[in-house]
Amino acid sequence: MKLIKKLLLAAMVTVLLIISMITLCGYLQYKQAVNKSPLTPKVEAIQANEDYVPYEGIAPYLLQATVAIEDRRFYAHGGFDVLATGRAFLGTVLGFGRSGGSTITQQLAKNLYFGYEPSLTRKVSELFVSHDLESAYSKEEILTLYVNIINYGDNHIGIKEAAFGYFNTDPMFLTLAQASLLAGLPQSPANYQLSDHYEEAKKRQKQVLQAMVKQKMITKQEMEEAFAQQLIK
Repeated sequence: MKLIKKLLLAAMVTVLLIISMITLCGYLQYKQAVNKSPLTPKVEAIQANEDYVPYEGIAPYLLQATVAIEDRRFYAHGGFDVLATGRAFLGTVLGFGRSGGSTITQQLAKNLYFGYEPSLTRKVSELFVSHDLESAYSKEEILTLYVNIINYGDNHIGIKEAAFGYFNTDPMFLTLAQASLLAGLPQSPANYQLSDHYEEAKKRQKQVLQAMVKQKMITKQEMEEAFAQQLIK
């Protein structure tokens, strides 16, 4: 019994040491990133871009669809979703790769500073940047930044390029059908881009619309009508 207790204690100490090392490495990576490129000037540069679309200039459907499929607890958490982040960490540890468990704030942090190679250290770094984002910016500002820098496939970076590139329309006038189709693309732009993966994108769109129904953003009838529309000829 004493041996078992000693082994358990040793295992716990080892786990704590590993967690501490990962946290330290993540913090150092975060500090290196923000010291090299401070957050506020970085965000201001994005907002000053001529293609940047403000919150008021984006169709509510697009913003709702993005939250529904990417981060349904977006307005409730502080940039860190325990359940979602736990899944992401577990996926990385078990070698499943990208788990899709990051919050919108974490995804914004990743796109601002870090690459896409899965690692626990990078996940920790994202959390520190996410904290800074949530402390300095409103939820509306964070969501707007996200849709302005995310990849929608076919070399369309940001919602303005995607709206005009795919549908030749202003982001403000995106319909539910168009918005729900676009909101599904960032999960895997190369595999959902509309030029050569339209059918796959439609399957993803259905998931987006179902999430919107589940969260009472739209009705089931609105979902069915939007999904029935053929958007790419």
